[in-house]
Amino acid sequence: MKIRRKGSALSSVLVLVTAIYLSTCSTAQADRIMLRIATGHPPGVVYAGLMKDYFQTELKNRVESRTEHTVNFIEGYSGSIVRTSETLEGVQNGIVDIGGFCYCFEPSNLPLHAFQVMLPFGTMDPTVSLSIAQEVYREVPFLTEVFEQQFNQKLLARIADAGYNLVTSFDWSTIEDLEGVKIAGAGLNLNWLRYAGVTPVQAALPEAYTGLRTRVYEGWVVFPSAVVQLKLYEPSPYYTMIGFGSMTWHGLTINLDTWNRLPADFQEILLEVSSDFEQRTGSNNLERYSNDVATIDELITVNKLSPEVRRQWAESLRDWPREMAAELDAQGLPGTQVLETTLNSAEKHGYIWPVRYQL
Repeated sequence: MKIRRKGSALSSVLVLVTAIYLSTCSTAQADRIMLRIATGHPPGVVYAGLMKDYFQTELKNRVESRTEHTVNFIEGYSGSIVRTSETLEGVQNGIVDIGGFCYCFEPSNLPLHAFQVMLPFGTMDPTVSLSIAQEVYREVPFLTEVFEQQFNQKLLARIADAGYNLVTSFDWSTIEDLEGVKIAGAGLNLNWLRYAGVTPVQAALPEAYTGLRTRVYEGWVVFPSAVVQLKLYEPSPYYTMIGFGSMTWHGLTINLDTWNRLPADFQEILLEVSSDFEQRTGSNNLERYSNDVATIDELITVNKLSPEVRRQWAESLRDWPREMAAELDAQGLPGTQVLETTLNSAEKHGYIWPVRYQL
């Protein structure tokens, strides 16, 4: 992050208090602020598109209309500065100032933050998913504090995804049809496949089209917007509505050194825009979901998995949340607390689990 002073003229009357004034009220000076913003995902992925079209635009407009500062961005989308697995470290080291990324690519550094993924077949409503995550973060401050304490960055926003389903190169209707088949996913959601007898393949969305086209794998666990924007329907003409759940497991962070150098009035607006961006990730995904599914339905075959098969799939994962909670607890992390809070919060929002996981 680069800050250049526009300069300020002080009258001779204020000369005697200049030093005190500048040390306590430096935000009165106007800054030209340049921020490097990046993500490994292309703007076709909803949250990355919102970073580019909403977050950047709103931040620039609000700052420049309400302060004397100006703000511009050096953009690094689609992995042009940091790849999907490098963004946390890139923000930590100051390679970029602001980064958006999926916790799925940080299983060692942030093993607890993908907690909703550990409870599959949850709500498919991203606004509810986000509300649940917000409640869990309030109940467990560690989830927010760890960014500053261990990774030299500040969490600006949680990011919700639309509900996950499955795009494949072939038609299927039962779990048995998928046994031994290679299906791609990211991080912990590979366990949704493994426990059901499917062969999981770790992958990243920027390479999804090529991987499907070359048959490195035969499908992807993915939300509908990615199928549309990345044209995954071309190599994989079947989309099955499973309802794995909407996951709030991305984050938008800012390098702590950058944050500390920003003027106070800029910080205030940045937090305001970040909060609005966070809410927008839920509402935008909700608004887009049915339209994206309708678009897919015009292009390829869309099937809805029967409730019986969905329940059978959930049953195959019955023990996994308890195993994850115990594993996290053993690492000194509040795993059981986080997962139990998530289960209870979902039920407070009226959600009924197909299988009520016991921790």
